Amino acid sequence: MKEEILLLLQKIEKDNNVRILFACESGSRAWGFESTDSDYDVRFIYLRPLEFYLSIKTYRDVIEHDPDGVLDCNGWDLRKALQLFRKSNPPLFEWLGSPIIYLEQSTIADKMRALGAEYYSPQACTYHYIHMAQGNYREYLKGDQVWIKKYFYVLRPILAVNWLERGLGVVPTEFCTLVEGIVKSEELKLEIQKLLDLKRNGAELDYGPRIETISSFVESELARFEKINTKVGKPESPLVPLDTLFREALSEVWGKIPFSMECI
Repeated sequence: MKEEILLLLQKIEKDNNVRILFACESGSRAWGFESTDSDYDVRFIYLRPLEFYLSIKTYRDVIEHDPDGVLDCNGWDLRKALQLFRKSNPPLFEWLGSPIIYLEQSTIADKMRALGAEYYSPQACTYHYIHMAQGNYREYLKGDQVWIKKYFYVLRPILAVNWLERGLGVVPTEFCTLVEGIVKSEELKLEIQKLLDLKRNGAELDYGPRIETISSFVESELARFEKINTKVGKPESPLVPLDTLFREALSEVWGKIPFSMECI
């Protein structure tokens, strides 16, 4: 499958006249609770030729490959990615921390990781994860009959909030790292591990009776989150280091910029 993904990335580069700088797995496979038939969610960051960024013509800053039911492949222009990085976009930080990297033919991802501590906002990420947990709970886990596999999509953001509350830094992409770092109850750990084993072995985790141990934990945490102030002010993260990084990427990929950028 990796070979097929790399071939698709090459085709995207050719069809769109871009250079893909970084590509990784996102979603359940990166989080570590995929099943045997889980889709592949490939995410990438790309750069257009220098002339694009010096033109008044506008282009979409997203490239989307129509999913065929197995392979979902989408990417962001580097300029868009850096704008979101400045806002501490949680999915982008998860891409950079993905354990499954398909392509990294530039220093850009490492440079972004090195700047992570300066641009990562626990407050903004807490807001994101709380709303993700609340939305998935309302949609899938209320009532006596629930969509079992969706427990993962509520547990993960809940544990992410706990990680941030404890000041542990950037939320890890892998679900098991969150479980080991946050969950102290052996009973809860056991129930989560049972679900993981079932999902990885291809069991149908559709609708079924709620799992009391997990549901009680989820509902208790969501009730606690109601008291957390999730209002997020506009972060004043510095712009200059990201401008510099962007220009360095242009030079690295397309060759030295043939004029001075110091006045911009």
